[in-house]
Amino acid sequence: QVQLVEAGGGLVQAGGSLRLSCTASGRTFSTYHVGWFRQAPGKEREFVASISRGGTSTDYADSVKGRFAISRDNAKNTVYLQMNSLKPEDTAVYYCAARSSRYESYDSWGQGTQVTVSS
Repeated sequence: QVQLVEAGGGLVQAGGSLRLSCTASGRTFSTYHVGWFRQAPGKEREFVASISRGGTSTDYADSVKGRFAISRDNAKNTVYLQMNSLKPEDTAVYYCAARSSRYESYDSWGQGTQVTVSS
């Protein structure tokens, strides 16, 4: 497992942008697949985006395709989530998570960062 810390959340108007970061401890971060999830009040946690170890493969929830972009800088042990054209329905606590293989469950989670989009 790795320790994950998210940052970059905040309050933004609809149509605005934010960039979240997820920084990991440990030297083996590049061996982990990383995903972003979110949980809105009263709703279940949902998948947002994921990225492969080398960053060559990404996946997105339909609700964020074309607006969000996930990337990683393994030299900095950091994964980013660039969020553009934000909507009020994007309001949630955003979590990053890591897993050792795309066939495993995510077993390392950050503490979350709040994103609030005002209309």
